[in-house]
Amino acid sequence: MEEIKYSEAMSRLEQILAQLEEGKKSVDELSDLVKEASELVNACRSKLKSTEEEIQKAFENN
Repeated sequence: MEEIKYSEAMSRLEQILAQLEEGKKSVDELSDLVKEASELVNACRSKLKSTEEEIQKAFENN
């Protein structure tokens, strides 16, 4: 997955959730949406971890 901003990833996750809640997707479409959602969640986790590390380093240097 290409680099995506955290806010964009969260927005897309909300869109995917809305689509899943509609219940109008085929099994193939559901599979694709779940895969995309998983990738977005992993990207968000990575961004959060990176940000946490940067914050810790900033406080350690003071």
